[in-house]
Amino acid sequence: MPIAPKIIHDACLSWLKTCERNELERATLKAYRSHANIHIIPQIGDRCLPDLSRGQVRDFMHDMLDAGVSRAQVKKVMISLRSILSEAMEREWVEHNVATDVKLKRQSGVAGDGKVIPTKDEIRLIIDRAPASHRVMFITAIFTGMRISELRGPSWDGVEFDRRVIRVYRRADDFQQIVAPKSRAGRRKIPMTPMVHDALLAWCAEVVENELDLVFPNSKGNVQNYSNINNRVYRPMMRELGLVDEAGRPRFGFHSLRHAAASLFIEQCWNPKKIQTIIGHASIGMTMDSYGHLFESADNDVALFEKMERDLMAA
Repeated sequence: MPIAPKIIHDACLSWLKTCERNELERATLKAYRSHANIHIIPQIGDRCLPDLSRGQVRDFMHDMLDAGVSRAQVKKVMISLRSILSEAMEREWVEHNVATDVKLKRQSGVAGDGKVIPTKDEIRLIIDRAPASHRVMFITAIFTGMRISELRGPSWDGVEFDRRVIRVYRRADDFQQIVAPKSRAGRRKIPMTPMVHDALLAWCAEVVENELDLVFPNSKGNVQNYSNINNRVYRPMMRELGLVDEAGRPRFGFHSLRHAAASLFIEQCWNPKKIQTIIGHASIGMTMDSYGHLFESADNDVALFEKMERDLMAA
């Protein structure tokens, strides 16, 4: 009796079991289950794997956008779907991963994850008028590109004032636990600008003493909750500074401070590999997918071609 072909629902369950077996972080597993149970299974879970086409995957992606799912979330769900189909390939349930070439096109004028990049005037405004309780954290974010999880987790022994670098080797997860970086690329050393150096040096005399030796603890000396930072500090600051859209919502989220840092690095003509290392991306492809459009300059390209011709003809 022939075996019935597997459906996407089967592949989702198999993939989630593999993720659990690999002991991924609780927050990561929670996100993956959400992608599968809220988006993928309800929409296309009953599709036969061998019959799934690129067109159907693209329709699934566009249906999420039409339903009001944010571009950032759609991108994450699509990454999970590609992983699910890779799992199906390994189990020989399907021959090809039809989602590999289905990508969400980048919007012009925004960073790779769909967030607007703050302008220099907006960055300076945040530096000048951020609340005293979090000003040093925001300055550090702007000039280092550290993730919010990395800013919630560093200890003072990772701040090397004499060498003027911040050593990133731990972070805070969604459950306020101190954990290691997700990848080897997350472990890195980031040079401090003079402003970051001086701000941290002054801050170390003011910060609440705490057992975890946290650089940016909450008022009780514990790991800060991201929701509290966002809802009680960051978003109110954005409204106070007038950095809102027509509906009164903040024009960009906290993660956009990381985008701002990357854009400043690129403006200094640092090569993509250096930026990848400082930002902590696992691959150069991730850096180029996120910020490749910021490297593009038609004027510079013309100048480069003119120089190439001059060098050749002068030989």
